[in-house]
Amino acid sequence: MKKHIFFLLFSLFLTTLSAQKQEAYSFGTPYKLGATPVKSQDMTGTCWCFSTASFLESEALRMGKGEHDLSEMYIVRHVYRQKCENYVRRQGHAQFGEGGLAHDLLNAVREFGIVPESVYPGRKDVKKPFNHQQLEKNLKNLCDGLVKQGTAGTLQPKWLSKVDSLLDQEFGIVPTQFTYNNTVFTPVSFREFLGIEPNDYVTLTSFTHHPFYQPFILEIPDNWANGMFYNLPLSELIRTLNTSLQQGYTVEWDADVSNEGFSAQNGVAIIPERDWKDKDAVAQSNTFKFWEPEKNITAEYRQQLFDRQETTDDHLMHIVGLLNEGHGGSFFVVKNSWGEISNLKGFVYVSDAYMRQNTISFTVHKNAVPKDIRHRLGLDAEPANPFKNSEAPREKNSKTAAPAKSGTVKPKLDMNEVHKMRDSAKQQENSDH
Repeated sequence: MKKHIFFLLFSLFLTTLSAQKQEAYSFGTPYKLGATPVKSQDMTGTCWCFSTASFLESEALRMGKGEHDLSEMYIVRHVYRQKCENYVRRQGHAQFGEGGLAHDLLNAVREFGIVPESVYPGRKDVKKPFNHQQLEKNLKNLCDGLVKQGTAGTLQPKWLSKVDSLLDQEFGIVPTQFTYNNTVFTPVSFREFLGIEPNDYVTLTSFTHHPFYQPFILEIPDNWANGMFYNLPLSELIRTLNTSLQQGYTVEWDADVSNEGFSAQNGVAIIPERDWKDKDAVAQSNTFKFWEPEKNITAEYRQQLFDRQETTDDHLMHIVGLLNEGHGGSFFVVKNSWGEISNLKGFVYVSDAYMRQNTISFTVHKNAVPKDIRHRLGLDAEPANPFKNSEAPREKNSKTAAPAKSGTVKPKLDMNEVHKMRDSAKQQENSDH
């Protein structure tokens, strides 16, 4: 018995000693693009709106329109109505809930415009946090009743007025005209003032079950509006992300965060080489404190995770910058919508490996896409025709995610080079126009 205790204590000592030898993450100074303050979506499933509104706020900053706080609930109210209509017209056979995607906001901005937060806070008491749990239940019950009326042939012609009434009670009456900064706007004229053109934005993804360089409808539950995604090889998807940031364009990100590698509390997201289940309690507790090598993510491994529903679209965020990590290369600066949590005040540093494995899609301004990729996708055409694309071979992938060799260090991102590339890209863009 004493011998057993001795070996147990000795093992614990070795584990502690090993942890002491590990080095903490060493993040350099972030290269951050213009972004508005972090917000909280509170008790709602509207990350798609908070993140995409943040994305458009950064677009306004990029275009020299100043800093503006856009109303998420103005968009949410319109999209909830659209989802109700879609659900009833599809006889109840459609996705229903609070979730959505970036193109839902862009579609609503195209049709209804946008307003500032101060004009439309979208709640009865601005001092209380958002909470749509009861609203979702009430809307679902109402729409199920309308479906039954349709089946019975008793649905009234103005049935959508019942949906409007319920939404108005929760969000308030939608403004048709308002005064902001001593100027009278409509939602559409305010969108035009900001310089936001929804047709200028494209959504990109990378999956091997569809041809590359062609658009397709991604098979995820929240794609209730049947939005089109341009399909790229994984390497080109990540190249587009880096190029966009280096040129001064932020990126809207749809991702999976329901895994052990994402920690909002620690402000870090990684894909450790050692699986979570293979770590003891001490190693697990040190996962986000001490650097460790990460897996090499291949396109086929990424596809396997998607098909096994291990990678799902459960959260959207806003990528606003880059930074170096002293051991493992470049990370991405991501703005979350869960309030100012962690030492990073609501931001998360996301590794390249995590980005490759868990990205569902990016939404970017089409001018941020590298020229060669824009050409393959047909985005340079006027008007753009998303169905006219050149054929390209599928990316060859290994059958498994071959882990990086222990201690492998990815090339570090030279931030001076980023600034040089950004200035060069701006000069090139100006010469193009």
